Amino acid sequence: MTAERPDPGDHRVVPLRRRPPQAGNDNHRGQPAPAAIGDLTPFERAADHYDDYRHRMVVNGAAFAFCLFLVIAGVWLVTTMAQMRKDQDCVLSGRRGCTPVEVPVRSRW
Repeated sequence: MTAERPDPGDHRVVPLRRRPPQAGNDNHRGQPAPAAIGDLTPFERAADHYDDYRHRMVVNGAAFAFCLFLVIAGVWLVTTMAQMRKDQDCVLSGRRGCTPVEVPVRSRW
């Protein structure tokens, strides 16, 4: 049983058959694609509607300041936790003098 292979010198074009439409696939040639969204008229603004850009900029500035605060607080929290972990590892390894103790210098006079 040997499979017949085409001759390498034979340069014929094989005609392709179209696939039958599959169930559930509504986007075939000749048929328009269904609309992704419905009518947007409920979301349109009236022509005389006024946007308060100053208020929007104030709110954007407040949101930016809040996000900046969150980032700074997160960085502070991470560095504090890293320092605590470092100190705890030092103490648990049995070493002494892991954390510096600041003693105020008193003058004798």
